[in-house]
Amino acid sequence: MAKTIVVKQIGSPIRRPEKQRQTLIGLGLNKMHKTRELEDTPAVRGMVNKISHMVEIIEEKG
Repeated sequence: MAKTIVVKQIGSPIRRPEKQRQTLIGLGLNKMHKTRELEDTPAVRGMVNKISHMVEIIEEKG
């Protein structure tokens, strides 16, 4: 089984640059307090690091 991480959106995309909004959408997050379970890959980690002020990692599985 692949490693996964659970990511929760804690910040609003209002007044944020378009790239940050698109990164949220790319992660499957578009509403406050929504969570997603994503595969733990370098690409996903990079996206999370890019918008670390708007998301938090709840848990790491695997």
